[in-house]
Amino acid sequence: MDIETLRQGSFGQLGQAITAWKGVVDKLKKLETDARDDLKAKADKADWAGVNATVSREFIGKTAGEFSDAHTQAKSIHDILKDTHDELVSYKQQLDQALERGRKKNLTVTSTGGGGFTVTMIIHPDRAAKGHEVPDHSPQDAEHLRDDIQVILDRATESDTTAATVLRALVDQAEVGFSGAKYGDRDSAIDALRKAEEAAKILKEKGDEMSPEEFQKLNGLLASYRNDPLFQEKFATQVGPKAMLDFWADLSSPDSTKDLTQTQLNQLGDFQKNLGFVLGGATQSDSPAMRQWENDMVKLGSERFHTRTGDAYGFQIMSNLMRTGDYDDRFLTKYGDALVAQEKKMKIPDRFYLMEPTLKMNFIGDAEFGRDPMAGFMTALSNSPDAATDFFNTKEPQDNAQWVLKDRPSFDDSPLDDGPNETLEATGKAMFAAVSGVTDPKAPDAEFPPHTPEHREAMKRTLGIMASTGNDFPPELRDDMALALGNHGDQVHKAMSNPLVEQELDSGQLMEVSKQISRNKDAYTELVQQMHGAITADIYTEKAHPEDSLDRAGRTVGFLEEARYQATNGEKGEKLADASWDKVGRYHVIGGLVTPWHPAGDAAQRVVDVVTSKMLEDEQNRINAKATADHTETYSNRRLELQNLADLWYQQNKDWAEDPAHEGYSKNHGAYSQIEGAANDGNKKAEGVSGTQ
Repeated sequence: MDIETLRQGSFGQLGQAITAWKGVVDKLKKLETDARDDLKAKADKADWAGVNATVSREFIGKTAGEFSDAHTQAKSIHDILKDTHDELVSYKQQLDQALERGRKKNLTVTSTGGGGFTVTMIIHPDRAAKGHEVPDHSPQDAEHLRDDIQVILDRATESDTTAATVLRALVDQAEVGFSGAKYGDRDSAIDALRKAEEAAKILKEKGDEMSPEEFQKLNGLLASYRNDPLFQEKFATQVGPKAMLDFWADLSSPDSTKDLTQTQLNQLGDFQKNLGFVLGGATQSDSPAMRQWENDMVKLGSERFHTRTGDAYGFQIMSNLMRTGDYDDRFLTKYGDALVAQEKKMKIPDRFYLMEPTLKMNFIGDAEFGRDPMAGFMTALSNSPDAATDFFNTKEPQDNAQWVLKDRPSFDDSPLDDGPNETLEATGKAMFAAVSGVTDPKAPDAEFPPHTPEHREAMKRTLGIMASTGNDFPPELRDDMALALGNHGDQVHKAMSNPLVEQELDSGQLMEVSKQISRNKDAYTELVQQMHGAITADIYTEKAHPEDSLDRAGRTVGFLEEARYQATNGEKGEKLADASWDKVGRYHVIGGLVTPWHPAGDAAQRVVDVVTSKMLEDEQNRINAKATADHTETYSNRRLELQNLADLWYQQNKDWAEDPAHEGYSKNHGAYSQIEGAANDGNKKAEGVSGTQ
C-alpha cells in the first residue's frame, strides 16, 4: 500500500459493507436457529412413513446444515473485514500523527510513484520569509520519520493483503454452498496459512531425515492445527500427494540411516494420528487444488513406491494415514472403488502386499504392521457412514461388498500377535456403519438416524452375502453382525417371528447368519440383547392388536433358540461352536440397545437390560456342551426369559388383557401360556426354514 492510498483513504464504504454484512450475519443466525430448532426438530420428531421418512427428512437435515454453514461463513467474513477495517483506520491515524510530527520539524513526505516516497523540508531556511523562523531538524529526524512511515505502510500492506488472502481461501473451501470454516479475526486465519506452509516445508525438504527437534516442531504444528480448515488444505496441497507418500514410505523403511524412527518411535503413533486428522480435514475442502490432490492420490494408489531397500504400493501407504480423521465421502468412494479394482486385478493381494523387507507402515498400536491397505480404508469408512453405505451398495464396476465380506483373501498382518484379524475387525465396523449410518454404536452420545432406502439395501445385501459364507463366516464379524441385526431389529423381528411369510429380510438367510453368530457365546449374547430391544419396542408400540406383539415375541425367541441349538448341539454343532461355549460361568451382558429409535427411551432400555440379565443368569441356561444335548433341554432353558417378556407385555396391556372379551391373557397364567405356545411354534417354523425339520 503506497502512502497516498493510505493518506487519502476513506474507509466509509468499507464500514458500510461491514454494517451490511452484520445484517446478513444476524439474518442468517435467525434462519439457522429456525431451521435447527423448528424445521429440523419437527422433522426429527415427525412420525413419517414412506418417502417423507427418508427423502424429506434428509433434505431438511441437509438444508439446516447449509444454513449453519452459511451463518458461520458470513460471520467469519464479517469478523475479518471488521478486523481489517479497524487496523487500517488505526494505521491511517498513525500516519497522520507521524506526518504532523514531521511538519512540526519542517519535514514533509511526498509520493514518488510506484509505492515509493521521500522526506523533504517544507521550507528551506534560505527561502524563509524575513522574520520567520523555520523549525530545526537533524538528519536523524528525517531518517526516523522515513522509518516510521515505512513501518506504518508495511503494516497496512500486510493487513490489506493478508485479508484478501484469507477471504479468498475461505471462499475456495466450498465450490458450491458454504464452508463451515470459522475464524474470529484475520490474524488467526493468516496464522493458520503460514503455519501450514512452515509445516509443509519441513516435511518436503527434510523428509525422514529431519532432526528430532524438527520432528517435534512438525508434530506440534499438526496437533495444534489438525482441526483448522485453512491449515489442513494449505498443508496438504503444499506437500502434494506424491511427496506425502514418498515421505511415509521412507519413514516406514526398516533400513533408515537416520535416528528419527529410533529416537521418536514412541511419538510416531501420535504423529500418524495427527497427520490423518489433517489430511482427512483437507479432503473436505472443495478448492480446485484439493480436488486435484484427491484425484492424483487415487491414481498413485496402484503405483509402487521405492524406499532404500523395500517397496510399498500407494494404497498401502495412504490407507495407514486414513485410520484417523474425517475423510470426504466423494474421495473415499473413488479411493475404495480403485482399491478394490486393483486388488481384483492382482487376484491374490496378500502375496503382493507381503513384500520384503517388511515395512511397518502403521505406528498406531504395536501389533498391526499396516501392510494390508484394506484395514486402514475400512477404518476410514467406519468413520464416514455415508461413504460406507455407498461402498457396500456399489455393484459396478465391481461388487465391493461381495469382495470385502466374502471373496477377498485375508492374511495375517500382525505376526507377533495371535488375536483376531485386524482387517476383518475393521471390515465389520465399516459394515455396521454402512447399514446403520452410525460410526460407533457403543458411544455414549451415539445418535441413530432413521434408516434410508440405502441403509436397508446395504443390510439386505450384507445379510445375503454373509449367509452365503456358511461355515466360513469370519468370527471377527459375528459381533458386528449381531449389532447390525439389532439396528434393523424391527425388520429382523418381523422375519424371525413369521419366517414362512415373505419379508423384507429373508428368513432363511437370517437363520444361517444367526446360527453363525451363535457359535460364540458372547456374540450370541449380543444378538439376544439386540432382539430383546426389538421385541420390547414392538410391545410398547403395538396398540391395535396387543396379542400380536406377545405372539411375535415368543416366535422370535423360538427362532433364536433354534439357531443356537443348531450351532451348539449334536456332533455337528459341537464342531461348529467355539471354545466359549465350553467355559463354565455366568453370562455377562455386553453392549446396549442399538435401535434407531425407541418410543419409551431410557425406560425401555432398563427393561431390556433386566430381561436379558434374568435370562442369562438363569441357572438352567448356563449352556455348555453337556447342558444342551437335545431340543427338549434347549427349549426348557427359556423359562425366565419368556416370563419376563410376558410380564413386560402384561404391564403395557393390562386393561386389554383383563377385558373378558380377550380370554386367555391373564397375568398369572394366560400370558405365559400364550408366549410359551408361540415360542414352541417359533421353534418348529425355524426348523423348517433351516431345512432340519
